[in-house]
Amino acid sequence: MNTAPLLSVGQFDGQLHRFGVRVYFEDTDAGGVVYHANYLRWFERARSDILRLLGIDQAAAMAAGEGTYVVAEAQLRFLSPARLGEDIVIETSCESARSASVLLRQYAVRNDTRLVEARIKVGFVGPDGRPRRQPEEWRAAFASLDSELEG
Repeated sequence: MNTAPLLSVGQFDGQLHRFGVRVYFEDTDAGGVVYHANYLRWFERARSDILRLLGIDQAAAMAAGEGTYVVAEAQLRFLSPARLGEDIVIETSCESARSASVLLRQYAVRNDTRLVEARIKVGFVGPDGRPRRQPEEWRAAFASLDSELEG
């Protein structure tokens, strides 16, 4: 698929989620290159969009005292810079969905070029900040995207 999704509105293509972002001046340094921490912001937006598309309401779960997802681990590899004015697609796939965590692969892509590769582990924690089992329907939603479980 060569067409980017509408900006700020993600979509699934099979098990792969795509989320478009445009590089604005505020995202860059003085040379027009995207500041490294902004990739984390874009990855977070894409993950939030996945939750919305899967019907997972984190705000309601937090308000009910059930818990929420937090980033437990993040590994990033920077391959090539994004620049002012470019359209970037954040691609996300689920590597595994366990009882209290989800492991995701995320990529920032310009056309067919990978700019940043990330491996992000999110854990489900209760209001006390301690790990707990995520709601089974949430785990099942992510498991439906898990390529290991599908094979």
